Amino acid sequence: MSTPGKYQSLNRNAFGRLVLVDEQGVEHQGVVPVRAHPISAPDEGLSIIGTDGHELAWIDRLSNLPEQERELLQAEFASRDFMPTVLRIVGVSTFSTPSQWTIETDRGETQFILKTEEDIRRLGEGRLLITSSHGLQFILPDRFALDRASKKVLERFL
Repeated sequence: MSTPGKYQSLNRNAFGRLVLVDEQGVEHQGVVPVRAHPISAPDEGLSIIGTDGHELAWIDRLSNLPEQERELLQAEFASRDFMPTVLRIVGVSTFSTPSQWTIETDRGETQFILKTEEDIRRLGEGRLLITSSHGLQFILPDRFALDRASKKVLERFL
């Protein structure tokens, strides 16, 4: 069994599936990129996994890749990952949980139910991860940069 490492190329085939050509020139159809730290360091530590679930290649930093491969992987992650960014808290139904939140995100306004205060997770450096009752996650990149009204609402739950 070979150790995951470098590869020759990464591209899409005619069916839109990712294809990795390893150092030995072997073509691996339908590979899947996986982030090691999708929230805390999304551009560092990427693994390319084969259809058998084994790692075929490791990429230290997305930014180190040639532009074409970097854009290919970013497009792949964008089509799979859905984590709206919170821009503003419009309102909450009550200051106890469960409560219905209305927020403005980078994808539009939405509502969700916050079951408990523990569903607001601190990630450090002012970043928060908020999980709705349906398991949808919202990222708040900097709680200190929110408008005054949003900060006031959020402080009641932290």
